[in-house]
Amino acid sequence: MRYVSTRGQAPIRDFSGVLLAGLAEDGGLYVPESWPHYSAADWRAMRGLPYHALAARLIQPFVGDAISSSTLATLCRDAYAGFGHPAVVPLIQLDTGLFVQELFHGPTLSFKDMALQLVGRLFDHVLAASDARVTIVGATSGDTGSAAIEASAGRDRIDIAFLHPHGRISDVQRRQMTTVAAPNVSNIAIEGTFDDCQDLVKAMFADAPFRQELHISAMNSINWARIAAQIPYYVAAALAFGAPDREVAFSVPTGNFGNVFAAWAARRMGLPVTRLIVGSNRNDILTRFLASNDMSIVAVEPSLSPSMDIQVSSNFERLLFETLDRDAGATADAMAEFRRTGTMVVPDATWHRCRTVFHGFRLDDAGTEQEIARLREVSGYLADPHTAIGVAAAIAHPPGHGVPTIAMATAHPAKFPDAVERATGIRPALPPRLADLFDRPEQFSVLPNDLVAVETQVRALARRNA
Repeated sequence: MRYVSTRGQAPIRDFSGVLLAGLAEDGGLYVPESWPHYSAADWRAMRGLPYHALAARLIQPFVGDAISSSTLATLCRDAYAGFGHPAVVPLIQLDTGLFVQELFHGPTLSFKDMALQLVGRLFDHVLAASDARVTIVGATSGDTGSAAIEASAGRDRIDIAFLHPHGRISDVQRRQMTTVAAPNVSNIAIEGTFDDCQDLVKAMFADAPFRQELHISAMNSINWARIAAQIPYYVAAALAFGAPDREVAFSVPTGNFGNVFAAWAARRMGLPVTRLIVGSNRNDILTRFLASNDMSIVAVEPSLSPSMDIQVSSNFERLLFETLDRDAGATADAMAEFRRTGTMVVPDATWHRCRTVFHGFRLDDAGTEQEIARLREVSGYLADPHTAIGVAAAIAHPPGHGVPTIAMATAHPAKFPDAVERATGIRPALPPRLADLFDRPEQFSVLPNDLVAVETQVRALARRNA
């Protein structure tokens, strides 16, 4: 398997190269040169596989010759062995034809663990084989940072620095990052928004001397390995409902578009997915785009669902590339215009192609609390704010014809106890392994939105552990 950049000006790489590179040198995102495709018989043969075996089966074509099938199987087994539910990604019925798939049974209680527990092990394997070391840099709107740090803390060949918007994530989300006392971990709170953090990370990748000096890489969803490792849970859900002999729909609360793009990828591989529903909070650039081809940036507003407080959805570039018939030049031009003006001009034909699969839905904070309360009352289910938006989006866009809709439950309610308690009167407790989280000392730096200041801190981390 080989990978190309969405902007067409970066080297073609194999899986190991893409894993270590993260962002392409031309600012684009790596995608497979060609997509694997499964027949109906192939899908049927996957029914009943344990989750770790299903993941290994689906990820192997993306890995190619970079990692043997037996090694990948072992890495997948180890990645999911410690999850808090034997099914790893259990399905819960809420109503007739409406389900949630719980993706939060990993160590940091968010769906990011589904990919990053494996990606951390993939890094270890590839770095050991090449006797190399990397510095992971990333931006988080809440959950990616804690999952990446959990997957990387204490590893011999990885330093990791994560940026988060100061005061704009929940206390639980912050503490899951800042209480990790490992010498290869640095937490940086940026005085700004998530988009500011993301811009700083992209600037570090664009700074070629800095990137080469520290061997910069990424674990967030700009890294193709993250997307590849998210595809299996969509397949697991669809197979449980009878795929390939029955269609399904998915509803995904998303800000950066990576999670729902993994669902699109599963569809591109032949999974019978009839509809993908994008749930947004008040930061609704994706919903506005799907409703009226309005991809324009406005100010980010803090919300009850901070992991979705994003206006620049990085992974949309991958979908744009695909729906522009893989025209890298047109993709690069559109992204440059978006960067320059804050508005992306998407051709009507391309927009309509997106609309044949994707539907958008927006829910503000008041509506989110109402949905949390309604779910508790009618089904007994306790949902976090992100999951509640996903469920509300599913209800707003039913696929009909007896097609089940699976909403992604992306975070444990205990990650957002204040919002859940206001809505239901119930304060969800953290699992026993995190019960002392608020007693642990924190370590993080507050820095201005300034590239030089951030690079200085990241360089100090790498030099300390060299």
